[in-house]
Amino acid sequence: MSLTGTYPRNLDEKYRLAVPKRLRDDFGQSPLKSLIVAPGTEQSLSLFSDTAFTKVAALLAGQAASSEMRSYQRLYYARAERVDLDSQGRIRLPERLVKLANLEHDIVLLGVHDHAEIWSKENWQSFLDQHESEFDQLAAQVLSST
Repeated sequence: MSLTGTYPRNLDEKYRLAVPKRLRDDFGQSPLKSLIVAPGTEQSLSLFSDTAFTKVAALLAGQAASSEMRSYQRLYYARAERVDLDSQGRIRLPERLVKLANLEHDIVLLGVHDHAEIWSKENWQSFLDQHESEFDQLAAQVLSST
């Protein structure tokens, strides 16, 4: 099942994030005990189930072994980390990733097909302000190429 939705959330002082039950269910692993958090694009973080992360790893492994690819893989895998869900459905984000994504108290959790993304509230609003008016144009471009 595709992950969807926008979930405003708060990050507490211990960098814990409550993952909504609907999103936990949609990750498709029962019982869901852990997720993998990794650097995302545009100063976000990505959350993957084991299955989805394995697919990303297979995609990366199939790419040509260029200098850029080796550098990207080092930066990506060195910062990715498995995080366990506690009994309340919370994960604790590593401090280095919180800083990487410039996360503070108010954050937004997004369902994005095969993964979830974690954005600071400010960065997500900036992304919406910049791209929301392009939705129809983006849809036309993406859907015409399929």
